[in-house]
Amino acid sequence: MDISVTELKQRCLEVVREVERTGRPVAITRRGRLVAQLEPALPAGAAARGKPWERMRGRGRWLAGPGETFVAEEDIQGL
Repeated sequence: MDISVTELKQRCLEVVREVERTGRPVAITRRGRLVAQLEPALPAGAAARGKPWERMRGRGRWLAGPGETFVAEEDIQGL
């Protein structure tokens, strides 16, 4: 679910309860651009379990558009 910052200000408690109930994250946008994400909290002690890279699995998001890259041309030439 995506929600604007303005709408979040008006419906904050409702949105937090929805994330808590469903476990699905909510993307918060400003002028159509993603600025934050509200996600359910991990159970107590869950953050300490597992390797850091395993805890991050599935949390990445590709924000580049078609034809865009996050690697600069000079970085490629250096390799």
